[in-house]
Amino acid sequence: MLDACAFDRHGVNTAKVRTMVISFSCGATGAAGYTDRAGSKHSLLWPRGSISSMSGLGGLNKSPAGVVIGLVQLQLPTVTTPAELEAQKNRIIDLVGKARRNLPAMDLVVFPEYSLHGLSMSTEPRLMCRMDGPEVAAFRAACAEHRIWGCFSIMEANPRGNPYNTGIIVDDHGEIRLYYRKLHPWVPVEPWEPGDVGVPVCDGPNGSKLGLIICHDGMFPEMGRECAYKGAEIIIRTAGYTAPIRHAWRITNQANAFQNLAVTASVCLCGSDGTFDSMGEGMVVNFDGVPLATGGGRPDEIITAEVRPDLVREARKGWGVENNIYQLAHRGYVAVQGGAGDCPYTFMRDLVAGRYKLPWEDEVVHIDGTSCGFPAPERRYVGSSDRVPAPASNASPPALAAPSTVVSA
Repeated sequence: MLDACAFDRHGVNTAKVRTMVISFSCGATGAAGYTDRAGSKHSLLWPRGSISSMSGLGGLNKSPAGVVIGLVQLQLPTVTTPAELEAQKNRIIDLVGKARRNLPAMDLVVFPEYSLHGLSMSTEPRLMCRMDGPEVAAFRAACAEHRIWGCFSIMEANPRGNPYNTGIIVDDHGEIRLYYRKLHPWVPVEPWEPGDVGVPVCDGPNGSKLGLIICHDGMFPEMGRECAYKGAEIIIRTAGYTAPIRHAWRITNQANAFQNLAVTASVCLCGSDGTFDSMGEGMVVNFDGVPLATGGGRPDEIITAEVRPDLVREARKGWGVENNIYQLAHRGYVAVQGGAGDCPYTFMRDLVAGRYKLPWEDEVVHIDGTSCGFPAPERRYVGSSDRVPAPASNASPPALAAPSTVVSA
């Protein structure tokens, strides 16, 4: 029997509560019970994963429903020539093999943004990759050889403009399962073309559903929400962030997990290239916002954790309080049937209508890349809807299809 006031955060009206008893079991749920002033007994249930860690010693003790993830804190490379690009490709392939040898139970190995190209921000055509090029082919072959899923980063040639910052997920048979172009380049530092294929999700290992966002994407709560809205249970975030972003990195990884009842698995490049210092900081966060595994600053360390997509699904269906992704469109369902499902957010309506404008918009200083040495752009953005037909939802991509048909948006 415990002081009921301690449980305000669970949504209980403590003015009506006399006693509360909390219990835990070895099954999938924890339970809290309370008795109101009239003597009636009530209970609250929540998934066990919201209380206890499910990392299984980093995947050493994998459960039947688990997915073991390895986050590679890859040493920040220097890539300025095609020969260096080739060498870095081979290094990544070697690390795919290391991941498999490191932990035979590992399902998915994740490499950071810029793992192939480094942080030079070069847009030299000779260094840019293609989906049907040797780099992607090598990554696919490595995943097939070692029977492991992999997440990789490339800077992709774009005949219509600046290169794309592209992420792919490859399954354990070497097939491309997800293709994504970074929606939010880290302006004004990055020169990449804004992504035009939406926010895809795909089926992942052991019945999971995966989403992928890249670096600065994760600073926008709409990105994690879009992944979860499409069903992603594990949101991967790859990055090249350097040390000044460390605090924001941690809190946004946790917030993206908690707000969406999703696992987040995030990793940065690590170490120095003689100019920049990337921070590593591999991080797996459970769906309640509590970190399961965190890395530090050791280059090439693989941070591992087991996560449970089945408990994510259970929480999304069974949680009452803090089921925020559901409650966004069911506001106040205690008062009105089904809750309010309108859109009360001005910024959402304005963005869709093409009239998004901040009160201080005309005073914003940095509106192009000239402060970082890039020429002011002369083109305007043309969205994917103006170019290609929208792909089918969650379509499985052909192995070497054109990018516009590879995405599962």
